[in-house]
Amino acid sequence: MRAGEAMEDGFRDCCRNVRIGKILVQKDPRDANSERKIYYAKFPKDMHERHVFVLDPLVATGMSVCKAIEVLLDYKVEQSRIIFLTLFAAPEGLKLLHETYPDITIVTTHVDEGVDSEGFIVPGLGDFGDRFFSTEFTI
Repeated sequence: MRAGEAMEDGFRDCCRNVRIGKILVQKDPRDANSERKIYYAKFPKDMHERHVFVLDPLVATGMSVCKAIEVLLDYKVEQSRIIFLTLFAAPEGLKLLHETYPDITIVTTHVDEGVDSEGFIVPGLGDFGDRFFSTEFTI
């Protein structure tokens, strides 16, 4: 949900009959290293029998996507059936993701320099969800 929805229409154009599930993972915006929380999750009942694409336009620290994958594993999806699609990534996030879940497939278009002290990609775009929806996440 949120930032990942920016990729949904394009994904549907490529994969017309795909079934869509939703998950919302959030961090405390004041603390880049805060524990990620699941606010919403709804998936097709047969998801564990399918290949699962996780869409997120940016991966910075990798903590949010790791939390999302943890939930998928709880729903009995095998790591080897998970394909993570991202547009821009920081090396720190890719490293955490690969070390934590070595059997998933990761696809990105670009690897940036790294993350700053606030957990944003450098040079990066800021919070993609906020940019896409013209909002600011607050607690």
